Amino acid sequence: MITVTGAHKNYGDFAALDNVDIEIPSGSLTALLGPSGSGKSTLLRSIAGLETLDAGTVHIAGKDVTEVTPQKRDIGFVFQHYAAFKHMTVRENVAFGLKIRKRPKAEIDKKVGELLEIVGLDGFQQRYPAQLSGGQRQRMALARALAVDPQVLLLDEPFGALDAKVRADLRTWLRRLHDEVHVTTVLVTHDQEEALDIADRIAVLNRGRIEQIGTPEDLYDRPDNDFVMSFLGNVSKLNGQLVRPHDIRLGRTPRTRGGPHRGHRRVARDHPRDSRTGRAPRIRGAGGVAQRGHRRIVHRAGHPWRRAGAGPARRRNRLRPRHPSTRLTGRGRRVRCLTRAARRRGDRPQTARAIRTGHSA
Repeated sequence: MITVTGAHKNYGDFAALDNVDIEIPSGSLTALLGPSGSGKSTLLRSIAGLETLDAGTVHIAGKDVTEVTPQKRDIGFVFQHYAAFKHMTVRENVAFGLKIRKRPKAEIDKKVGELLEIVGLDGFQQRYPAQLSGGQRQRMALARALAVDPQVLLLDEPFGALDAKVRADLRTWLRRLHDEVHVTTVLVTHDQEEALDIADRIAVLNRGRIEQIGTPEDLYDRPDNDFVMSFLGNVSKLNGQLVRPHDIRLGRTPRTRGGPHRGHRRVARDHPRDSRTGRAPRIRGAGGVAQRGHRRIVHRAGHPWRRAGAGPARRRNRLRPRHPSTRLTGRGRRVRCLTRAARRRGDRPQTARAIRTGHSA
């Protein structure tokens, strides 16, 4: 487990970290998500020992490593731009950490062979970094970080320099790799889709503080504030409130699917309301007819039901009265307007003769 308590880090007058507290469970894949300048990379580098905190402590596996040098913290670090040794082959790059630790040659050969097979580079052992694609270089960097069997694997936007297709493929590959090696992993990203796709837990940072920590489902369905809701997924503003597009239900009764989120009163209306009367504004329908915010269904004698104003019948369907029992002639044709309630009762359309004589069809 990684535990950071009361972390502060200032760069002049700018507070990169402001009293940050976070616990990262062992064996999990946790994403630090936030916009640029939110402090996520500073927090990651503080865990690695590459940044010195102004205040606060860092514990890894129950041991206080706040004052411990990076090489003694037993971590693997993968940078965004690979940091590969250009004069070494793929095999030599992966074996570098093991050679520094003076491991036996047989152990190095076995470990490097296993890792290159896991990351899918077993056929590229003698190639140099310049002869690899961006995705292959990033996989080589991950294999090199895992070669020393670290307690913690830290990834600082590892897929940021890759195109969208390669990035999507590597996300899936990284999730499978984590499930195989079960090493505690912390991933820094500003890509919401990436965090939601592969992380077990997400910590959302903003202006040096953690806004919310939880599973992707918790953060998406139960955001603590407007920032978390707007940063994860698509949102729209309706009547001054933030809503997700799939939560809006259109109809005559104002409501949203699933009820309001915590801290949000969300209302969906199919038409705006007049601020003085609270009623729907009068809008012009087919033939210039004033209607109040609902769709009218008309029936012409001898024709099936159709919506007012639809297609070539627009000029023929002229509706002046609004009551369902009224009748009107449009170019010599009788029409009848039925509300939804009338259709539920089973009212039948009437012919012109029945309307004229007052008898049902």
